Amino acid sequence: MKILTVDIGTGTQDIFLYDSRLDIENGFKLILPSPTMMIHRRVKQAIATRTPLLLSGHQMGGGPSAWAIEEAARAGIPVYMTPSAATTLNDELDKVEALGIKIISEEEGKKLKVKSEKWKGESLELKDFDFELISKTFQDYGVSLHDLDAVAVAVFDHGNAPAGVSDRQFRFDYLDERIRAKNSLASFAFLSTDIPAIMTRLQSVADSAGELPCPLIVMDTAPAAVLGAGFDAVVATRKEKIICNVGNFHTLAFRLGEKGIEGVFEHHTGEIDLSKLESLLLALAEGTLKHEDVFNDMGHGALMYSQETFKFGKDDFDVVVTGPRRSMFNRQSPTLAPHASAGVENRQSPIVNRTSLRPYFATPFGDMMIAGCFGLLAATAEVLPDLTETIHG
Repeated sequence: MKILTVDIGTGTQDIFLYDSRLDIENGFKLILPSPTMMIHRRVKQAIATRTPLLLSGHQMGGGPSAWAIEEAARAGIPVYMTPSAATTLNDELDKVEALGIKIISEEEGKKLKVKSEKWKGESLELKDFDFELISKTFQDYGVSLHDLDAVAVAVFDHGNAPAGVSDRQFRFDYLDERIRAKNSLASFAFLSTDIPAIMTRLQSVADSAGELPCPLIVMDTAPAAVLGAGFDAVVATRKEKIICNVGNFHTLAFRLGEKGIEGVFEHHTGEIDLSKLESLLLALAEGTLKHEDVFNDMGHGALMYSQETFKFGKDDFDVVVTGPRRSMFNRQSPTLAPHASAGVENRQSPIVNRTSLRPYFATPFGDMMIAGCFGLLAATAEVLPDLTETIHG
């Protein structure tokens, strides 16, 4: 059995090819630039040469790609986007046009590229998941992806909030609905044929995948990372735990008990420091955390399903930590102090400020960076029951 798992974040896309014939630690893995960072670099190159841009394809993760596209428009560089691609910036296309970006149809885009003698620009296709490129990369190393039993992909999806509704609030209403329907981290995973209509980025992954040789599962990134972290050998022995995923853009923590999810909060990583994160985790443990405590601080929000106190001190750690920005628990970065060496100019060293909560840095199957891939694998076992026994084995 072979299953391709792809966890797509802001900084990287983390790829793990599960092969049941191998020990799981021997599975092939790739840590590559994220699609949004790839588009960001291409657009920045176009800005430097003042090259017009035509952006077609699908809705994809924003952040770096969106900032670069907006920068190009502000610089007066002609930017054309097809409707589907333009939703990368905003689901309301009039707001995209207000940035100085021209929305054109797919047919107009094709004519612009093929027939216009004046077109000297660069054409970029937006999409989060490029199966052909990943397949080619593996094929270059003699590994075929034509015999897969499943493909599982994770992306972060705010959901398509109605006009005038906060996308942060909309996302948390969706999280609440999923948890109440099925109290399981795997409840955020769907077969490509069962994606909720409001989850437009998940649907874009399915649309961009094309014709795959097997079923496609899509999932939200944060629950995938938390689910995967739970397979760390130490964490797996704890029936009650708090797992915090410190991502490049979003920090999310789940409080988990024997009956499932007892609470969750999500904040923007750039809006918090170690002290604030610690306060949120303490309130999550005490059962006192309120949605407005996070939402009014420019975070996404919080949900509590238990007011019982989660007691620290029962184990040799307090909180399980994963994610690419997990070093926040080691020090307050990027605050720097002058280096102590006399006579050395322009040298700095970090101020260490350790948290009073004792963190445990999860390394499921020896690799923190692909925790989300392991979560995708576990969710696949739940979504596709025919694969459950082999995956669990």
